[in-house]
Amino acid sequence: MTLIDLIPPVARNRHLGALPVAIIGAGPVGLSAAAHLHERGIRFVIYEAGDAIASSIAVWGHTRLFSPWRHLVDPAAKRLLRENGWEAPDGDAIPTGTELIADYLAPLGALEAIGSHVRLATKVTAVSREGMDRTRTAGRASRPFVLRLATPGGVVDATAAAVIDASGTYLTPNSLGSNGLDPLGFERVADLVSHSLPDVLGTERERFAGRHAVVVGAGHSAANTLVNLARLAREEPGTAVTWVIRNAAAVRVLGSGDDELQARASIGTAVRRLVGSGAISQVDGFEIVGLERDTTSHGNGVSIIGNRGAVLERIHADVIVNATGFRPDLGMLREIRLSLDEIVEAPAALAPLIDPNQHSCATVPPHGIVELAQPERDFFIAGMKSYGRAPTFLLATGYEQVRSIADELAGDADAARRVQLILPATGVCSTSVEDGPSCC
Repeated sequence: MTLIDLIPPVARNRHLGALPVAIIGAGPVGLSAAAHLHERGIRFVIYEAGDAIASSIAVWGHTRLFSPWRHLVDPAAKRLLRENGWEAPDGDAIPTGTELIADYLAPLGALEAIGSHVRLATKVTAVSREGMDRTRTAGRASRPFVLRLATPGGVVDATAAAVIDASGTYLTPNSLGSNGLDPLGFERVADLVSHSLPDVLGTERERFAGRHAVVVGAGHSAANTLVNLARLAREEPGTAVTWVIRNAAAVRVLGSGDDELQARASIGTAVRRLVGSGAISQVDGFEIVGLERDTTSHGNGVSIIGNRGAVLERIHADVIVNATGFRPDLGMLREIRLSLDEIVEAPAALAPLIDPNQHSCATVPPHGIVELAQPERDFFIAGMKSYGRAPTFLLATGYEQVRSIADELAGDADAARRVQLILPATGVCSTSVEDGPSCC
């Protein structure tokens, strides 16, 4: 018996005629949810914190994804786009984040059926039930959801029949500290810490050229940046690259040679070659505990203090790239009843399928409404946020999640549970959750 089997059999669409389904986030999975709801004739509204759709992807738009186009376009979105004259990109080509937006997400968001329901620059800061904090039970399922919104015009509340939280995790990175906390002294050097995928060959070149960059993290975001920094070092004299990881080896990146996503496999091969040639200095087994301002180089640098075995060591950097992954923002859900895994912070029924402490080197099984159901009826976490702190999320997984959720909200329980999805094998063994999702 699953969590959703324990929920009383109340008609799923009891509110849908009067109130919309609220979708949090206008990224790929949020827009996919909208396309599926549109097909089923269910009203929806999308709340996007950024000034444009897919605003988080735009930050790392220079980065090429691992999946080809055939895995990046949701079936419902494709049907809707084709009705409006859209031509799909070459299914074997691999786009950058910018191309994903320009050639797919922007056209999807521009359709009247989707775009007219998007509310930009509208951040959801909290979700609750009308007249109900999380402690009240009687009549709870019959109350609409209340979403508190921070908008350019002020703070307002909106109601919804159901909520799909597809807000992602990119805006809540993991800490540099090995204990999950910001290292001591972080706030005094925060200006010298970069986000996980800086455009070191483009818009942020000046920040890294001729300087010593230390990349922290053992996932594919770190690998992307390392490869680009190595190229920068060949072009810009004085540029140095150090790779710091807390484990003994970066297994998930360097052990990915049999990955069916060849773009993901090849980046591991490239990093291994660069480390072997000395273009990248690798420091493993380094647990960061503190950061200090260091003025010995360029007048403004940072000293990274860490435990390496039983020895306290320091590494100098001019700039640090925090590629330690991401974590879900759960603070906004404080008044929602959630069942989350205590380790990876994913939905409890999904966590055993994705927790790298429990499995490795295997494709995540297809999953949908059964694994995503929460004690809070008609509330769902989907997309990258549904993976919590676990790695290796693929967009195709998120598309199937919201397809299943849409069928459930439409009252088609059988269709919601017929989960069918073939994903490429990762070929990646991982034994640590320190390095958040490698996406797409």
